[in-house]
Amino acid sequence: MTASWLTWAFLSACFAAMTAICAKIGIDGINSDLATFFRTIVIIVVLGVILGATGKFQPLSTISLKSWTFLTLSGLATGASWVCYFRALQLGDASKVAPIDKLSVVMVAIIAAVVLGERLSIMGWAGVGFIALGAALVAIA
Repeated sequence: MTASWLTWAFLSACFAAMTAICAKIGIDGINSDLATFFRTIVIIVVLGVILGATGKFQPLSTISLKSWTFLTLSGLATGASWVCYFRALQLGDASKVAPIDKLSVVMVAIIAAVVLGERLSIMGWAGVGFIALGAALVAIA
């Protein structure tokens, strides 16, 4: 569990790719909201097993109100994102939906700069711009 953030981010991208492909195949013949619900149950069970196996549960009373508030908001945003993502997958090609979904990278960079005070280099902003350009090219192709 001590690998670098880059290793974990790359693994996240790999699993996100698998998510899109598996979801596109699995959503055939099922309501997208029900598919999202099923996926959520699987995630809850898997995370429960991981937390139990690693002993990472902590008393809920040790979690600050700020953490509760922002994790709740994050959960609501995640749920909305998943509902929209599955609906988009049901209606469109995975090869087009996933890149547009990744515009979230552009949004995160902008919001992180404005709200969190994070700074990207010129090369970093160029990369963000290329992500936006790539998503736009996929959308019009």
